[in-house]
Amino acid sequence: MMVNEHDALGKAPKNFLVPYILLILREVPVHGYELIQRLTVLGFPGVDRGNVYRMLRQLEQDHYVQSTWSTASAGPAKREYSLTESGEAYLHIYADELERYQSMLSQFFRMYGSFVQLYNPFFGTPADSPENPEKKSIRRNDEDDPT
Repeated sequence: MMVNEHDALGKAPKNFLVPYILLILREVPVHGYELIQRLTVLGFPGVDRGNVYRMLRQLEQDHYVQSTWSTASAGPAKREYSLTESGEAYLHIYADELERYQSMLSQFFRMYGSFVQLYNPFFGTPADSPENPEKKSIRRNDEDDPT
């Protein structure tokens, strides 16, 4: 099944918010609305509120997050979420996993950059053409050496 490229653009992968939620809750207990505001500041504009609350419920069922009712502010009671010890351990595991992904992504972009530079004519404008002065193809030092 092919993914519609327009649907995938600009959206975080599934469960990508989880480590951010855990990280925010490690810093300070917050209610759902404040959590969504903090996610927006971290670069997740237009985050689906329902999705965040579903994730919080699942994290609570998995014992990574706990919630209590807070009546500290004016108005109705709000459910405030905080990280548990299990959640802290899970955050460290998630961070290790993301570090591995970061390494894999770095390798991908190095390979992709080399591919684009080497095979740029396939994509349209050759890397060394006058129409594309800012792009330079990769030149190896041994290219001039016939041996």
